Amino acid sequence: MADVATIFKVYSETGKEIEVRDKIVSDLKPKSIQLEEVAFGIKVIKVMFVHTDEEGSTAIEEKLKGIKNVTEVEVSDQTLL
Repeated sequence: MADVATIFKVYSETGKEIEVRDKIVSDLKPKSIQLEEVAFGIKVIKVMFVHTDEEGSTAIEEKLKGIKNVTEVEVSDQTLL
């Protein structure tokens, strides 16, 4: 069983990025999180979680999608640790 680092890009409704970021931190306890400007005021929240390869990232992705004001979630990167 190996550890896996998965980075998600989380998109939210415009102007709700801080609220969504704070909710992710309080509810899901990510390894790291940062807010990154993509273009012209559009921001993406990049979130990294460390989990086992058996757990997979699907459950985390579903939890992220369930947060209020989240419009899209995508796996940006995934690597074995």
